[in-house]
Amino acid sequence: MPVSRGTKKTSKIPKLSSKPGSTENVRSEKESIQTKRSPSSPQGAPKKRSAFGDITNANKIQTVQPKQKEAGKTLIKKAQKSTNVTTNNQTNLKSVDKIPTKESPPAELEQKDVQKSEEKKNNFLSEEKPVEIPAIDDIDKENLEDPCLSAEYAKDIFDYLKKREEKFVIPNYMDKQSDLNKEMRAILVDWMIEVQENFELNHETLYLAVKLVDHFLAETVCMRETLQLIGSSAMLISSKFEERCPPCVDDFMYICDDAYKREELIAMEMNILKTLHFDISIPIAYRFLRRYAKCARVSIETLTLARYICELTLQELDFVPERASHLAAACLLLTVSMKGLGGWTPTLQYYTGYTAEELVGLVKRLNRLITYPDDKLKAVRNKYSHKVFFEVAKLKPLDMLKLQEIISEYVEKLP
Repeated sequence: MPVSRGTKKTSKIPKLSSKPGSTENVRSEKESIQTKRSPSSPQGAPKKRSAFGDITNANKIQTVQPKQKEAGKTLIKKAQKSTNVTTNNQTNLKSVDKIPTKESPPAELEQKDVQKSEEKKNNFLSEEKPVEIPAIDDIDKENLEDPCLSAEYAKDIFDYLKKREEKFVIPNYMDKQSDLNKEMRAILVDWMIEVQENFELNHETLYLAVKLVDHFLAETVCMRETLQLIGSSAMLISSKFEERCPPCVDDFMYICDDAYKREELIAMEMNILKTLHFDISIPIAYRFLRRYAKCARVSIETLTLARYICELTLQELDFVPERASHLAAACLLLTVSMKGLGGWTPTLQYYTGYTAEELVGLVKRLNRLITYPDDKLKAVRNKYSHKVFFEVAKLKPLDMLKLQEIISEYVEKLP
C-alpha cells in the first residue's frame, strides 16, 4: 500500500527472545556490525599492521630451560669457542702488520685534485643552457575542492567536445532549399532570440536550438510556411534538454500567435528528433566561449562583449560552417583586441588549441560584422544595448588597419 503524505514509515523492530542473556547477545551483534560498518570510529578502529609483525611469530621467543647435564656441556663448548676466537684474532693482527701500506699523498696533491674537480663542475654548469618553459596558468586548480564543477575532468571534457565537432560540421545547405533563402533564416533566428529573452531561457538553449534548425534544414527540404514551426519545435527540444523548468507546448503555441495546432508542433518535434537520430548533444560556441574567457581571466563585461559578437553570428549563414570552438576563440581574440588586454597568451593557446595565426581570418570577418550590422535585424543589438549587458552593443568597433597591427603584434610575441 502506498504511504500517504504526513505519515511516517515505521521500521520493523526485531523480536527479542525471552531467554536470559538474549539482550546481551543482541548488543554484541550490534556492536560487531557497527565496528564493521564504521572502521573509523574510535572504538572499532582497525589496528594498523606493520611488516607482518602481527601475523608471524617473529616477536614471540620461546624460552626452554635446558637440563642440568646438557648445561655443563654447553658451557664447556662456549669456553672452547672463546679461546679459539682470541687465538685467531692474534694471528690476524700479526698478518696485518706484515702487509706493506701505501704512503699517504701529500697535502699539495690533494688540493690540486680538489681544484680540478671544481673546474670540471664549473665547466659542466656553464655548458648547460636554461630551458624556457612557457607560463601556462592552471585554471582548474582553484576549483578542485568543489565536486560540482568537475575541475579534474574539465580539460578532458572540452577536448572531447572538440573531437565531436567533426561529426556536426554543417555544409552550405541553402542551395538545396528551393523555397528558402538566407534572409528568411536570419529573420527566424532574430525571432528565436526574442523568444529566448521573453521566456528568460538560458543562452545555451538558444544556441542549441539554432544548431537543431540548421542540421534539420541540411537534411530535409522545407517550405517557408513551416519555417516558424521548425524554429519553435527546435526551441521546445532544446529547452527540454537545457532548462530545469522548460516552457510547455501551450506557451510556444501562444508565442506563435496560434498559427499552428498542438498536434503539428508535437509532430514536428518528433520529425526533428528522428531526422537527427536523437543525437542532439551538439557542441555550441557559447560553452567554449565561457571556458576560454575563464582561461584569460577576463571580467564579466569583457565576456559580455564577446557574447554579443558571438550571438551576432547566429543570424548569419556564412558562419554556420565554422566550428564552435574556432568561432569562440576568434570572438574572444577580437574582444581582447578591442579592450587592449594583452592579446593571445600561451595559456589561451594551450587550452583552445588555436594559434593567433589560425584566428586572423575569422577575426577580420567578425570585425566586419560588428562594423556593418544589418539594420533589419535588431534583436541582438537591442538586447545588448541594455544596462544589464553593460551596453556593449554601443561600443565603437576597431578600424581594420588598427586591428591588423594589433594582431600582427600578437603573432610576433608568441613563440
